[in-house]
Amino acid sequence: MKHIFLYNPAAGQGKARATIEQAAREHENCEFYETTGPCDATRYILRRIQAEPDEQLCCIACGGDGTINEVASGVAGHKNASFTVYPCGSGNDFVKVFGGPERFMDIDRLLAAEPAPIDILKVDDRWCINVFSFGFDTSVLKTMNAVKRKPLMGGKRAYYVGIVHALLKSMRTGCMVTVDGEAFYEGDILLCTFANGQYVGGSFKCAPRAQVDDGRIEVCLVKPVSRLSFVQLIGSYTEGRHLEDPRMRDIIRYTRAKKLTVESQKGLLPVSLDGEVIERKRFTVEIVPGGVNFALPQA
Repeated sequence: MKHIFLYNPAAGQGKARATIEQAAREHENCEFYETTGPCDATRYILRRIQAEPDEQLCCIACGGDGTINEVASGVAGHKNASFTVYPCGSGNDFVKVFGGPERFMDIDRLLAAEPAPIDILKVDDRWCINVFSFGFDTSVLKTMNAVKRKPLMGGKRAYYVGIVHALLKSMRTGCMVTVDGEAFYEGDILLCTFANGQYVGGSFKCAPRAQVDDGRIEVCLVKPVSRLSFVQLIGSYTEGRHLEDPRMRDIIRYTRAKKLTVESQKGLLPVSLDGEVIERKRFTVEIVPGGVNFALPQA
């Protein structure tokens, strides 16, 4: 099997390649590719698969959730290709369903891992390996992206700017959600997640019951609440206790599904797809059971 390390040059404060190459130097059939911009990892993998249809390729995403999404998107649907993760980016939500980044940091175990099929979400013409979400948390992310390079508001302050803006402007998002062809919800929401993984936003355990190989999407919709209630309940949501919390029983709609649609009631709907904000009027999301091969190191 040929192993290709694909890394974001900015990951790990720019030290990713030196660290990876030093650790992998004793292994054969290892290659390294530095991505040059958005979607470059996906395009590169597809070129390699087309050029080497008989070669077994394991593509290793070296970076955060954005890099993981690009690598998984290139591998998805190809039986001769798999992916795994060397988590050295700022966001590592996807790997938390497997216990966290530490499980993936040993290069020897990473290269010895055997691929097995896991599920992936198909979002119209895109792939999503972890979580598709919209509402409050996407508003926070959208604002963060807008201010992160601005003086005074950027850097670590961008997250708090995003929270304040969302508390003032994004406590309600109007939408219509259908689940497996049937109406599920129509009206304002606080937030909603369609999940394959369990974590979103760096620390929020939005889908505590999710499994990456069960052929189902975990759907958790939270109805609007007051700002005071938000502050009182956010700890439960962060820790993944919200599905059992009696205080949240009347404001949560939860189900499991194979196919969903969400449509904005007004204008374009910003959503977060594995941490990338995109905007459309309507989205269709469906699970592809075993749609991508993933190499999980032994614990």
